[in-house]
Amino acid sequence: MEASYVSEIGKGLAFTMKRFMKNTFTGIAPLEERERPGAKGMNEIATISYPEEKRTYPDRFRGIHRLTHRDDGSPRCVACLCCSTACPAQCIHIVPGEYEPGDPRYGYERYPVSFVIDELRCIFCGFCVEACPCDAIRMDTGAHMPPSTSRSHFIYERETLMSLPGRTVRTSRTTPPRARGRQPPGHRPRTRPLNPGQNSSIVPPLAYSSGRREVPACIR
Repeated sequence: MEASYVSEIGKGLAFTMKRFMKNTFTGIAPLEERERPGAKGMNEIATISYPEEKRTYPDRFRGIHRLTHRDDGSPRCVACLCCSTACPAQCIHIVPGEYEPGDPRYGYERYPVSFVIDELRCIFCGFCVEACPCDAIRMDTGAHMPPSTSRSHFIYERETLMSLPGRTVRTSRTTPPRARGRQPPGHRPRTRPLNPGQNSSIVPPLAYSSGRREVPACIR
């Protein structure tokens, strides 16, 4: 009997039928209850009814790209081509342009005349966000690409990228009282990244204009 695996086949079929009956006759609970740790009394089907049900993505989820802008509505991108150079999929295409004479940014800063991202070619590695010196491109929209049957729907231009909103990311953590008292002498707390609405901790080098050192407009 053991050599023919009859008993083991019976155990496998019994386990399969047990799971089948449980998942068939047990009602499907809402997604919030199924994701709760230690949830019992429900089936073990992990499938969700998309798009009626959607999972909550973590804060560090790399979603659709977006371009940040200044207070006056202009893009913070200075068309330095760092993101397109760092992109391993070569899905970013930028056409730089110069500001008109008389503009305070004329002579040392450019702007993107065209900024196009092919989301189908993108591998969502985040290299473009890390390479940007002005915090002009982010992937904090918290949304994935919507399904479509047309390739043109996945080509995001500058106006579309600037219209996408970003979501609030939880960046603060409360340190337990006991942990505060165990820090060694001379310990300096680690600085955390700034909020999404503020400038990034990566500051580009200062620009020189008319013999006076000025801060580039991309970080103002």
